Amino acid sequence: MSKKHRFHSAVTAIVAMSLFSSLSIAALPTASPAATSPQESFASIKEVPPFAYCCIVHKGPISDMTSVIGQLIQAMQEQNIFSAIRGPMVAVYHNAQTPVDSPDLSWEVGFIVMEQAMPQAPLIKKVWSHNTVAAATHVGPYQQIGETIEKLVAWVGAQGYAANDPLLERYLNSPMQVKPQELLTEIWIPVVKK
Repeated sequence: MSKKHRFHSAVTAIVAMSLFSSLSIAALPTASPAATSPQESFASIKEVPPFAYCCIVHKGPISDMTSVIGQLIQAMQEQNIFSAIRGPMVAVYHNAQTPVDSPDLSWEVGFIVMEQAMPQAPLIKKVWSHNTVAAATHVGPYQQIGETIEKLVAWVGAQGYAANDPLLERYLNSPMQVKPQELLTEIWIPVVKK
């Protein structure tokens, strides 16, 4: 996973959270990372239940991200989907090893929503169904997420697992709420035992 890709992912989160915060809607429930002691590993293998998310699916360079987020926010507003949000913003990268400027890069960005949500085009409701994931929480600026992902991928191999696509990032707080060094981004990589 290139650091350049991770930087653009960070821009995604900042833009989306800024746009979302400007809508002046009620505070939404957010996930909080599990507390870990200094002796514990920075990562874990965990089972996660499936969940629905409402997103814009896109194929193209990551430089398209700002316009795609604009489409997401506008469509969610027009369809009154904000009341269905049940979790943080997520970004999903389906072929994360593809260069960020490639027209073949496949990604989506959206929000976790209740199962009953019925979005219409251009929004799509998808279900995250990868139950076994390697998870790590990146603490700090979005520009440094690439380092945490590289460390997580190495950790996965050392534990006897193989990493698979897609990679998911869950943005647990916002640059509007905390300082850059306090930002929390949970990273999930689906895994299978070797």
